[in-house]
Amino acid sequence: MSHTTDIVTDDITPLEATAERASDSPEKQPAREHFAWVDLRTVASGSLDAMVAAAIHQRIDGIVSADIDLLDSLPPTVRRIYAPGHSTVDISGDHVSADIVLIPHGESGDPAPATGTGAETAVHVVVSDADTLRDACETVRRAPWTLLTFTDPTKIPLEIVIAAAENSGGRTVTVVNDIEDAAIVKLVLEHGSDGLLLAPQSVEDIATLADVIRPSADRIELTELTVTKVEHIGMGERACIDTCSLLAQDEGCLIGSFSTGMFLSCSETHPLPYMPTRPFRWNAGAVHSYVLVPDNRTRYVSELAAGQPILVVRSTGEVREVRIGRVKIERRPLISVSATAPDGRTINVIAQDDWHVRLLGPGGSVNNVTDLVPGDRLLGYAPKESRHVGLPITEFCDER
Repeated sequence: MSHTTDIVTDDITPLEATAERASDSPEKQPAREHFAWVDLRTVASGSLDAMVAAAIHQRIDGIVSADIDLLDSLPPTVRRIYAPGHSTVDISGDHVSADIVLIPHGESGDPAPATGTGAETAVHVVVSDADTLRDACETVRRAPWTLLTFTDPTKIPLEIVIAAAENSGGRTVTVVNDIEDAAIVKLVLEHGSDGLLLAPQSVEDIATLADVIRPSADRIELTELTVTKVEHIGMGERACIDTCSLLAQDEGCLIGSFSTGMFLSCSETHPLPYMPTRPFRWNAGAVHSYVLVPDNRTRYVSELAAGQPILVVRSTGEVREVRIGRVKIERRPLISVSATAPDGRTINVIAQDDWHVRLLGPGGSVNNVTDLVPGDRLLGYAPKESRHVGLPITEFCDER
């Protein structure tokens, strides 16, 4: 018995980049900004006002509704998406006063019909098989907005649609089942869907959805630290942090003994004479150390575990989030490095006492901890707030 596979990707021809985009290297292209819509069509009338208020307060990009009066009441900061409650709608009538009119795929022979009202069209494609996946790939190349619903849990069809949409200029919005699904869809193929559409079950869902699409801090102001003291202090436990990502040679994690000062630890991306590089790893520091994680929080190295997020920081201050694959704690000789920040504060880190452990300095310079001497310059982070349970707080706290 033979089986044939309908390979949709064979039918997709890549679109050429515009002259403006083609002239930019990937590093120069602006980061993709995600947005969220909330679908209020199934919200009970008693909860509707609170949901609308939450969407406005959380700066949700758009509200989907079949109630044109509700859409008319929205402030101009919210995109109004009109979704008629019946299968056929006259989208050329003056009564449609929305920013976007949502129509099912196949309502018109044109994948991107004009509304005749100044509103744009969003075409809703339900992807359930190879034929509807082809429809989605064609629609994203022609329609200004494409709303996607996937009937299967796999994200492979979304990956194909995102690839087909590259350089098209249109925007994709994907229906998500819940907040966890939203976080995954945002990351598919690194680009993710441009927008996420959620039918919220509560006001809290709207706030959490806003957190999912809100960009995290993408830059940290690093400062130069001046080494004042280096001591060999004997045995102790230190941790290696293995990530699920490949790190660049000037990417480190911020780690230190004090919450008000951290050093930029160097990843194991630089050649060593006796062992291969481990470009996913930091030989971080002693188990008591703080590391910086997303949302301006710190964690003790000893608290970290597989699956948790941690911040990667370049020597230029750019930041990205990666996931931890493993934390390995072993007993090793330790070295203490103390330095001063420009404001005179003392900062300390305790690391494994070995030549192959390195800290980053200005310009991404690599500094072996066993070669450091007073006067050497390193890179670090010196926030003014103290910490309580990992959260920044302005209070008296003397760390030494």
